Amino acid sequence: MSQLHYALFTGCTAKQSTPELLSSTLAVADKLGIKITILEEASCCGASHLQDFDEFLALVLNARNICYAEKLGLTMITICNTCQLNSQMTKHALDKDPKLKTKVNEKLAEVGLEYKGTSEIKHFLYTLIDEYGLDKIKDKVKVPLSHLNIAPFYGCHNIRPSELHAKSNNHENPYNPTSLDSLISALEGNPVNYESKNKCCGFHVELQANHASEVLSGNALLDAMDNNADLMVTPCPLCHLKMDTYQGSISKVMGRSVELPVLHMPQMIALALGCTEKEIGLSFHVQKAKHLYSA
Repeated sequence: MSQLHYALFTGCTAKQSTPELLSSTLAVADKLGIKITILEEASCCGASHLQDFDEFLALVLNARNICYAEKLGLTMITICNTCQLNSQMTKHALDKDPKLKTKVNEKLAEVGLEYKGTSEIKHFLYTLIDEYGLDKIKDKVKVPLSHLNIAPFYGCHNIRPSELHAKSNNHENPYNPTSLDSLISALEGNPVNYESKNKCCGFHVELQANHASEVLSGNALLDAMDNNADLMVTPCPLCHLKMDTYQGSISKVMGRSVELPVLHMPQMIALALGCTEKEIGLSFHVQKAKHLYSA
């Protein structure tokens, strides 16, 4: 089989707030023999906030990002659920509406670009499962995670709306998602089955409704803890930021101590593949997870 090669849209968060996500993603790709070309020219996806202010501008910016993957002739992969959603929404809108596509391309022409719709957009989670294969990942495991009970937290934007993501996430059931669970099992970890694994973390309402945001995160974290999780793993850096950095204030709102390491999905894989401590980047976490490296 020829080497898998993808154009990586890092988004903003993995380059700024969660550098450990980018380093672990690149480390995992290297261990698995996947070639990654980072789209250095790409800009923010709008984070589901620009869209509320100027929907057309958001379409142009996301189409611009996709154009860079198209120029390379590669599938664009994402490592953020919200980046995946906004990129996928743009592709869906432009591919089904020729007039809108023409209007967007009129703006893109000002910077010498044209959106054609030739590149697929896929989250790294589903790229690994659907195109690399869980069996091959399992064969690469050097440090089995059999000593860890791992709570998968899917977040919203990879699985909802389901009709938008059906092709890119292989028809993941938003009511009973299984991809992260299957990945944990392939790494020989013990997936924790708990009711809140497909709920919202509250990140996007943090500034508008802080209390509600803390309760949403608190419900998920405590649900995982009550089901004997040693750690939580998520494919979304925004979910990670909310559920890792706010555990102190979440504890106050929930009236219970909340202490649970939250890992990015590539960090979990990197642990199992035997990547270096620097590549995994557990020292960046607020809720300390560095002990997992030598556990």
